[in-house]
Amino acid sequence: MCAVSHSLIVLGKTTVSWQGKRREGARREILASAWAVAREHGVAALTLRQVAERVGMRAPSLYSHFDSKHAIYDAMFGEAWAEFEQVMGAVVPPSSPRALVRLMCRTFFEFATSDLARHQLMNIRTVPDFTPSEENYRPAVRVYERMTELFAGVGVADPADLDLYTAVVSGLVDQQWANDPGGTRWARLVDRASDMYADAIGLPEEPT
Repeated sequence: MCAVSHSLIVLGKTTVSWQGKRREGARREILASAWAVAREHGVAALTLRQVAERVGMRAPSLYSHFDSKHAIYDAMFGEAWAEFEQVMGAVVPPSSPRALVRLMCRTFFEFATSDLARHQLMNIRTVPDFTPSEENYRPAVRVYERMTELFAGVGVADPADLDLYTAVVSGLVDQQWANDPGGTRWARLVDRASDMYADAIGLPEEPT
């Protein structure tokens, strides 16, 4: 009797584990489809019907995985920032303050200009009434903390200087998307803008 009971318990755990994996797989498929729709039609134009059609579901069936369309946006937001967090984690800071600023600018610029839908969701409020959850906002916070840590390492700690940096690099990204998507018109200005920023906040010149 004990052996039978033990087998049932193990089977129950296996069933729960299998169901959990299946559910997680369905969530990943839904999110992948949501990104595909967003990239094809725009982030704000995403509909549950379009997402459901791509995964072979009826739209109401999505609610067994996500509470609402905003819940899908929320998960996408978290995915996007977690992806950039990995990119930031691979950054090896150079010893020169100016070289670090250039590297940070290029890293964000290249990531942000490689995927419009992702950039819009991460950095522009294109979805009315959408606010990310605390859980999915955490990767963005960690990225900012990592940035402040790297900048503090070369003597840039004033919050206003950090705000100016984000304004400079975000402006370059927005200009690239607005006026030359897929081109290099603003990409070629990243290092120049980085040096202008370094001059403005008084970073030392690099040795010749």
